[in-house]
Amino acid sequence: MRVLITGVNGQLGQDIRKVCEQNSIDHIATGSKELNISNVSEVQHFVKKNPVDVIINCAAYNAVDLAETEWKKAYRVNGLGVRNLATAANSLGAVFVHFSTDYVFDGKSRLPYTIADLPRPISRYGMSKLLGETMTRDIADTFILIRTSWVFGKGNDNFPKKIMGWSKNKTELKVVDDQVASPTYTADLAKATLDLILKNARGMYHITNSGYCSRYEWAEFLLAKVGWKGNLVRGSSDEFMSAAQRPAYSVLDNFGTPECLGYSLPDWKDATERFLQDLEAVS
Repeated sequence: MRVLITGVNGQLGQDIRKVCEQNSIDHIATGSKELNISNVSEVQHFVKKNPVDVIINCAAYNAVDLAETEWKKAYRVNGLGVRNLATAANSLGAVFVHFSTDYVFDGKSRLPYTIADLPRPISRYGMSKLLGETMTRDIADTFILIRTSWVFGKGNDNFPKKIMGWSKNKTELKVVDDQVASPTYTADLAKATLDLILKNARGMYHITNSGYCSRYEWAEFLLAKVGWKGNLVRGSSDEFMSAAQRPAYSVLDNFGTPECLGYSLPDWKDATERFLQDLEAVS
């Protein structure tokens, strides 16, 4: 099996490459400089020159607030780029693996969202990711479509890294307590993704670490682990006046996924602790 990984410089892409290396899987890893997924001719030329059996798309536009004004850029990467890769996968007879987000839901439910629930995004970012889902379903002959949430890893800036960075210079932090979802460690997500591929899985899956929390509760857990002695204050989303709306409750129900994997992902607290340990190991 030979795998093409796009978006390898992102936090998920780095861990996808790592699990491929750990499992001695032949792979080609590309960032935006090596492969611009939004350029259809570039994608077609690349896969013709580098045929693979699986395309794992980790490339994404993730600037949630900027997407409100840069929506064409978001749609180009998260929508048209997915179209290009799905079409390329078909030309090779390859499996197409793509990642989506809890932000395709409006957050008005009080129950975890299943793969049967209808998406209803409330931001341009969410709309762009839903477009990517549509492109995957409509175009790819063979696909694995994975929704996940609140992704964090060792690569790029993310919520835990921001919280820890702010805590070094402040004695008081305010964090929203009205956004609830499941934090998901890229190391766990990458392993689960490869396991689905190796098991010849197909279709839609929700994959997150087990359990859920608010942003405030996650920050509280993080700061306790790093020994911060400051004052953590509860805030509301309205106070921060972000350009894009976030779903208030976007917990994903992983129903059906453990049966395919043969296991459930660890609890988000366990994942967060391992993330902190991994950061210490590389610092």
